[in-house]
Amino acid sequence: MGASDTRLVETKTSGQELFKGHFLHALRDTVQLPDGGQAVREYVVHPGAVMVVPLLQDAHGATRLVLERQFRYPVGQVMIEFPAGKLDPGESGLACAQRELREETGYVAGQWARAGVLHPCIAYSTEFIEVWFARDLHLGERQLDPGEFLEVFTATPQELLLWCGQGKVTDAKTLTGALWLQNVLSGSWSLDWQGPLAPAGAGASTP
Repeated sequence: MGASDTRLVETKTSGQELFKGHFLHALRDTVQLPDGGQAVREYVVHPGAVMVVPLLQDAHGATRLVLERQFRYPVGQVMIEFPAGKLDPGESGLACAQRELREETGYVAGQWARAGVLHPCIAYSTEFIEVWFARDLHLGERQLDPGEFLEVFTATPQELLLWCGQGKVTDAKTLTGALWLQNVLSGSWSLDWQGPLAPAGAGASTP
């Protein structure tokens, strides 16, 4: 945050807990506004998550994407998404990305690259999602959590971008992943690839 941002900052003066469940934690804070007034901010504390953009090579060497179809109860729809999941306590982003990809799709990746981070709902949640790319995929067995039902399928980058443009893909993290993917494949944005157990930043190449 730069010095010029201080005139926009709100400062917490008091707070209370509204709800604490297995997954979500809701709070209500009173804040002092930049002009000295007061306001109430209600928000959800989230542990953070990862999303994986898995790049699969078909028999002809063309890139395909590993995607999922999953029913999301709050919106009452089956959504097209990239594999994703929340961080366990003390878990690194890379470890979470490896775990979620393996559990949800069965794929294990030989190379990984951290693209960046997104904040999907900044008005009411602390949630952040690390965006990871995975390649050199090898298929094994899925290990879905109890009560988790999803379908895994593949599509070309062109198909995904078409679905985004048609409004068939509306999941915010997947739309962001499609933006990253488009720029990586065009060469506009680069990735720093590493082995699955290497420290972050080790090695460098682009797809």
